[in-house]
Amino acid sequence: MIACTQVQMNNYLHMNVRLFLLWIGSLFLLSSCEELIDIDLNEGDPRVVIEAQLSDLGDVQRVRVSASVAFNEPFNSRPLAGATVVVRDDRGGSFLFQYEDNGYYVHHTFRPMVGRSYFLQVNVGQERYESVCRMPQYVEVDSIGVLEETIFGDPYYFATFKFNDPADMPNYYLYELSINGGTFRFASALNDKFNDGLYVTHQISDLETDLMVGDNITVRRYCVDRSVYQYWSEYQSTNPGTAAPGNPTSNISNDALGYFSVASAKEFAMRIEARDIGD
Repeated sequence: MIACTQVQMNNYLHMNVRLFLLWIGSLFLLSSCEELIDIDLNEGDPRVVIEAQLSDLGDVQRVRVSASVAFNEPFNSRPLAGATVVVRDDRGGSFLFQYEDNGYYVHHTFRPMVGRSYFLQVNVGQERYESVCRMPQYVEVDSIGVLEETIFGDPYYFATFKFNDPADMPNYYLYELSINGGTFRFASALNDKFNDGLYVTHQISDLETDLMVGDNITVRRYCVDRSVYQYWSEYQSTNPGTAAPGNPTSNISNDALGYFSVASAKEFAMRIEARDIGD
């Protein structure tokens, strides 16, 4: 029989606490269950990866174009220079993105508008990749805060957003989180399948790092279309706790990986204090 060390036991308990939190969060949020996708180790031929998260947070928009690599490579993807990246709208506007570095193509004077449809075209060599996305109306928040919950004797913190979900229409929400000025990372994708038209509370935390007292956090809250929600919902259903990430269903043509999103969004800054108490 193999005996567990105290460190191993603590790690085991910590892992199970995080899994328990994810389960509790799913019950509170009443989000729909999504079918798990197969894990792809990217051992075959490289595929084009397009990551386009456009929003009205500012006038600078970025699209990253890269190629997938084998799972055992020391980097996640290989940047592709020499592509042509154009976004057009349904009013005749056209926005040509210029290459800067590390696979990023940038436009510095483009802010998308709610209600318009946008068409992405990326040419890589002789191959063309296309997508379309309509920018949804933003759903305003009534209040924000930080919720402290004690689980197995340890405190856990969540950014909270309370709002009225619009009735009789599907709504999809995406959250990204930055801790103490760090890189923004995906946090959660939610829909209103079971709370359409109700007063809703979303609880948001980092998937990789526990929030601590004294942390300054910034949350980006996006209202996205259904295909973008589906992409990130599959991502969050498959990736936490797995050694190899899966490939969510892309909304881009020609067997590309990645996604094209044009979202309405707002950014919220919070600080986690010792006596933050939720309702």
